[in-house]
Amino acid sequence: MNAKPSDEQLVAYLDNQLDQEQRERIDAAIAADPMIGLRLQWLNRSSLPFKSAYDELTKQAPVHRLQAMLDTLPPPARPGLNRRWFLAAAAGLVAASVLADRLFLNWQLSQEKENWRGLVAEYMSLYVPQTLDHLPGDDATQRAQLRTIDARLGLSLAPAKLALPRAELKRAQILEYEGVPIAQITYLDPVHGPMALCVTRSNSGSRHIAQEQRHELNIVYWADMEHAWMLIGHNPMDDLQDMATVLRGRLNT
Repeated sequence: MNAKPSDEQLVAYLDNQLDQEQRERIDAAIAADPMIGLRLQWLNRSSLPFKSAYDELTKQAPVHRLQAMLDTLPPPARPGLNRRWFLAAAAGLVAASVLADRLFLNWQLSQEKENWRGLVAEYMSLYVPQTLDHLPGDDATQRAQLRTIDARLGLSLAPAKLALPRAELKRAQILEYEGVPIAQITYLDPVHGPMALCVTRSNSGSRHIAQEQRHELNIVYWADMEHAWMLIGHNPMDDLQDMATVLRGRLNT
């Protein structure tokens, strides 16, 4: 699959409404791009209030006219009363009220931007020690991976700046979500398992170190003037706080 699957295609995949060839193409896309798998999980578990966001518009929408249009489609193309029907109905609501739709999309976009830690946490919840223990850990490989991150995010990273007690640096890579690059620097802690330092661009200003838990993972996060950072793992929160303090001091120099 050359292009990334659209959200509608992913929803159809979740609803088992694709033929075998289409499912295999999306399976291949998921295998090639971990962020597509993360998007699929997000759509499957999404708690975004689609219904409440469109309740007011539904009262004004030309539902009968929309249904009449759908009734003219050939039987194989007619969606059932499921999420694909909702997407078609939402398209009708766009025609009824472009302004309201734009407001909703802007709200959704802002939610996703603020929720990048949740996306990372969901992805990291899939990690086990075996995900990382076979990866090469030589200095040349690490420096090459970090140069890729530097080029995308305007950073200047080196293995010495990222070294942590006990935890072994295993991999540095760039992920991408909705066109936004997120760097993931993974470690393997012999006691607590996979851990990651993640960073993305941010213009929200400097922010002190704070704590939270997502998907049964502990997170400490902070921001400087250009980037937002987070350290995530099963390590005790106090340990992550200490490590984050050390990393922040090094990364600001």
